Amino acid sequence: MYKFASHLSLSKWELDALLYRVQDVGKSKAEVAAKRVMERVSGVNIEPHFCRIEDKEIEFYSQFHIIVLGLDSIEARSYINSVACGFLEYDSNDNPLEETVKPMVDGGTEGFKGHARVIIPGTTPCFECNIWLFPPQVKFPLCTLAETPRTAAHCIEYAHLIKWDEIHPGKPFDADDAEHMQWIYSEALKRAELFGISGVTYSLTQGVVKNIIPAIASTNAIISAACALEAFKLFSGCSKNVSNYLTYNGLEGTHIKVTEFVRDKDCLVCGPGTLIELDTSSTLAEFIKMLEEHPKLRISKASVTHEGNNLYMQSPEVLEQMTRPNLSVPMFELLKEAPYTTVHATGMAENNGKKVSSLRKLRVAFKGTEASKMDISESS
Repeated sequence: MYKFASHLSLSKWELDALLYRVQDVGKSKAEVAAKRVMERVSGVNIEPHFCRIEDKEIEFYSQFHIIVLGLDSIEARSYINSVACGFLEYDSNDNPLEETVKPMVDGGTEGFKGHARVIIPGTTPCFECNIWLFPPQVKFPLCTLAETPRTAAHCIEYAHLIKWDEIHPGKPFDADDAEHMQWIYSEALKRAELFGISGVTYSLTQGVVKNIIPAIASTNAIISAACALEAFKLFSGCSKNVSNYLTYNGLEGTHIKVTEFVRDKDCLVCGPGTLIELDTSSTLAEFIKMLEEHPKLRISKASVTHEGNNLYMQSPEVLEQMTRPNLSVPMFELLKEAPYTTVHATGMAENNGKKVSSLRKLRVAFKGTEASKMDISESS
């Protein structure tokens, strides 16, 4: 039996009419959707999880055979991509080991446009390999927001980025809190009236603050069907999967195209891993410091694991206290004196100008060991 991890931004898929009722307002959409689907489809078992995807331990994702994504942000996709690719292992010839591959099917829509893609870690390009496909998000100069707003969006971002901190210093803004969003809307409306700008609505406020793009049911139906078909082909083997990026545009007629992108063999996420050489005396604390200073990684506040064991965890506090003594222990000792092995580091790294949670695979080799010299030369 195959197990699927399906991460959906349900509002984006326009399921409201089928799954939700007035009495469901205020409830978890994942839990309500799972209940309704199981009522309608006999024999299906859905276990909903109402939390942030980063809140789950990495081991949670290891139980699934295929991961299907319907997420609504680049950061969320990047995180799940790094998790799935983190399970990937390579042999001595840098060929991916089939039993460690967790395929992903990713879908997304933007108005009349959409895409469905299949990611086979180690074979096809992963999300990071083609991160350049996504245009940079629109950003407004703060001077424009503060001095010369010209659009409704400027007024909303002024309330969101400037006014909130002025009135609520030290209080983080929660885009999912209805009271917080109502406050932003009210302030944006006042700002718009002051400058004679029209068009500020509560719906637009939500869209600007949460970067929501209006969904079109027909586009969502086409893309979700494409994703379901690719997932079916993956677990049944009934047909060859799309290779490897399908795009749909329904703006003027119907245009569907499949593009085969090329995998980046030096990708930090789906590649064999970034090589880091250490002295046998280097401690775990020194290793974590190296991750911060490494020009390709730049991982801050890193937690480190090896073969499922926590070497050091930044959080929760109880795990940080338990693993803190390891910081002064040489990595060579913590890694059971293996001259060459793989570890995983989770921390904050820069992505598209933002600090986001990232997981990286690292190949650790210890200087002066014969086995490490052999392995490094073979993988070079």
